Amino acid sequence: MANEPHLRVAARPPRPLLIWDGDCHFCRLWIERWREITRGEIDYATSQEVADRFPEIPRDQFGKSVVFIDKDGEVFFAAEAVYRSLRASRKWLSWSYDRIPGFAAISEIGYKIIARNRGLSSALTRLLWGNDVRPPTYFAARTWFLRALGLVYLIAFVSLWVQVDGLVGANGILPISEFLPAAHDQLGAHAFALFPTLCWLSSSNTFLHFLCGGGVVLSLLLIFGIAPVVSLISLFVFYLSLAIAGQTFLGFQWDILLLEAGFLSIFVAPRQLWPQDLFRPRSTPKAFGAATEEPVSRAGLLLLKLLLFKLLLMSGVVKLTSGADCWWNLTALDYHYWSQPLPTVFAWWADQHPEWFKHFSVAFCLVVEIIVPFFIWAPRRLRLLAAGLIIFLQIAIAITGNYCFFNLLTIALCLLLIDDSIWRRQRGALQTNEGTRAVVSSGDAHRSFGYRWSSLPAIAVIIVTVPLNFWLIFTAFKPDSEWPGALSFAYRHIEAFRIVNGYGLFRVMTKDRREIIIEGSADGIDWLPYEFKWKPGEVKRAPGWCAPHQPRLDWQMWFAALGNYRQNPWFGRLIVCLLENKPDVTQLLERNPFPDQAPRYVRASFYRYRFTTAEEHRQTGAWWKRQELGEYLPAISLEQVR
Repeated sequence: MANEPHLRVAARPPRPLLIWDGDCHFCRLWIERWREITRGEIDYATSQEVADRFPEIPRDQFGKSVVFIDKDGEVFFAAEAVYRSLRASRKWLSWSYDRIPGFAAISEIGYKIIARNRGLSSALTRLLWGNDVRPPTYFAARTWFLRALGLVYLIAFVSLWVQVDGLVGANGILPISEFLPAAHDQLGAHAFALFPTLCWLSSSNTFLHFLCGGGVVLSLLLIFGIAPVVSLISLFVFYLSLAIAGQTFLGFQWDILLLEAGFLSIFVAPRQLWPQDLFRPRSTPKAFGAATEEPVSRAGLLLLKLLLFKLLLMSGVVKLTSGADCWWNLTALDYHYWSQPLPTVFAWWADQHPEWFKHFSVAFCLVVEIIVPFFIWAPRRLRLLAAGLIIFLQIAIAITGNYCFFNLLTIALCLLLIDDSIWRRQRGALQTNEGTRAVVSSGDAHRSFGYRWSSLPAIAVIIVTVPLNFWLIFTAFKPDSEWPGALSFAYRHIEAFRIVNGYGLFRVMTKDRREIIIEGSADGIDWLPYEFKWKPGEVKRAPGWCAPHQPRLDWQMWFAALGNYRQNPWFGRLIVCLLENKPDVTQLLERNPFPDQAPRYVRASFYRYRFTTAEEHRQTGAWWKRQELGEYLPAISLEQVR
């Protein structure tokens, strides 16, 4: 093993040499991987080519294992030969072989098992990796991911822009111009740290429009690859500012997911000011070469993959640890299609499916969210399978429910699981081995040095955030767990920036659907309903499809129906705005029954809603059936609230 004397050859090679059996398909695949890992520091040759140059080595040894000859003529075999040859870039392997008890013995046993079953090993390699086991690169994935992220940012800013006045403007439901001064009066200087927003500079409607409009411009710059790092930093700052300003209206999981993904993307984006090729992601040696494009940061890629892993695993685990039996007995979809916040018309059709199919769909969802995330870290084909299953699930969710840009953002993260070999194959531009080596290993020392230094910020983020992320994942398995002291201290100081977050959509499945119907009256006798743009109201109006736009007031009304108006202070502010007939707020509605003069009274009633059956729909033309439950908010006038 490691401490045994080694054979030496008289004909020392000019550079370290790894000799392998040219007739072995398994060896041929992995040698190509090692070529890239060693980056030109090792020569490779088949035993059929060079065995005669080294008579000291028994001929049958070449058929048993690879042979590594160091530049001083020392010879190594089997697992030790592999570790010594990779020493330049994988020092921990040879170090472990020499110093960790049992590591060498286990390695050699494992090598012998593989060597004696080369056919099976080759088949498993093709099954897991395909015919290319070289280290994956992600140039095209990075390009398309950043463009998709820019598109999501664009959607988020435009969607908010058309609502921001009515939500948090000066004449909106929750004016930011009132919220920030109140926070400062209560918290003093700590308010700046707890609410990190540019709106401290100005909380006017004009400034809110500047943030939204600036976000649109920055999103377009990111889509076109112009100054991506600067664009991403600015987008994060702008959207965080609006998320803080939006208060309860911008506290959704996709808002924090966008902020976390946007922040982590800073560390994977290329440090360029102008794109070299705008509409054609690099996927050839010439375009992907180190001299023309900055390598993709492994640390940055790790952070984004960990985000996708955390998002899915937590979303699945919390369903089972919530105590809701509908996830364990697979009946969640018996309620979900009609009880979710804003179903689409396809949700009505899905609700007509037989029970067995709904139960199967729940099981599929749990498998994709709990088991499939581990494939993110697996070899290529399992990784691609994970991407395909996750994307399929997101499309299915998007078809039946309006979840804004959440599904699109999750799909964008899945693009990072598709390495360049797949993009090249789709374009019919498979690289030669020499071309691929040029991609990975070319470039001068100065550039490599600069790249290593540029990874330091991402490594620092890993050191700070990975322990927090793992604890968040742990809390999904044990919801009542308390944060350890050190982690709690770190989390408290970065929580306000939304860069480390927990996730868990539909932890508890809502088994009832209650809708709040708001009505106004000029005399207290005749009442007219306010019609919202997207939430259920008129039973004959088909559920609409508004995603990826998010009607934030409609969404918030769903949450308000889960409690009472005292638990939702913003609802009282909405009622006051309706009594005052504020145009910025009424424009958020589909129909204002009092366009010319404000109502004297406003009230809110509770109704239970449920999808109609196919037979009921044929008979009545209604998509919903509803039952009045009683009063949500008693009739109130402006005089009573002043």
